[in-house]
Amino acid sequence: VQLQASGGGLVQAGGSLRLSCAASGNVFSIATTGWYRQATGKQRELVAQIATGGSTNYADSVKGRFTISRDNANNTVYLQMNSLKPEDTAVYYCHAAVAGTISFYNSWGQGTQVTVSS
Repeated sequence: VQLQASGGGLVQAGGSLRLSCAASGNVFSIATTGWYRQATGKQRELVAQIATGGSTNYADSVKGRFTISRDNANNTVYLQMNSLKPEDTAVYYCHAAVAGTISFYNSWGQGTQVTVSS
């Protein structure tokens, strides 16, 4: 599975951005798709994820502001980010947990920079 992320940029606090993650390859093996982020000097953390059944999971810090959704026809997952804060500034990575022949493995897209100015 290959993941192509897009949609980052520079926005003022309170603004919105939408990230996209397009999957290709053996997309039927994807169990969950989500977004992680890594700020400078910090560990990578889960932001949001969505399972094939549609259930979602969010970090407490983004609940009520971010929404993850999926377009199955286009194999694309979106992260709508509203009410952005300077602390949301990070490189955002698309991630998929993929069922392999023996176990699950991780697939990562390239990072996309999100910068929120105060």
